[in-house]
Amino acid sequence: MSQEIINLLEAIEDELRNQNVWAQMPPSIEALSSTTPFCMDTMHFSQWLQWIFIPRVRAILDAGGSLPTGSDMKSYAEEALPMERLSSQKLLNLIEKFDQLMN
Repeated sequence: MSQEIINLLEAIEDELRNQNVWAQMPPSIEALSSTTPFCMDTMHFSQWLQWIFIPRVRAILDAGGSLPTGSDMKSYAEEALPMERLSSQKLLNLIEKFDQLMN
C-alpha cells in the first residue's frame, strides 16, 4: 500500500505543477503554524497540499510509521479548489483515491 500512496503523492504534486500552483517559496512560519484544519485560515488548499500534507505523509512513510485511518479531504477539496480557480476534477479524483485508501 505504501507504494500506492507514494504514487498518489507524486500524482498530486504533478497535477499541482501542471496547474502552475507549485510554489518555490514556502508560506510564512505563521501560515505553516496554523492549527485550523487544512490551514484554511492562512493558506490555499493547494498550498496546504504542497507544504503540509505531502511532506507529512512522506515523512510518516519514510519513518516506517503508520498513516492515520479515516480521511475525508475530498469534501473540503470540493469547496476549496474551485475558489482557487483550479481545474479540480483530476485533483479531486486523486484526493478521493487517498481517502479511500485511508478508510
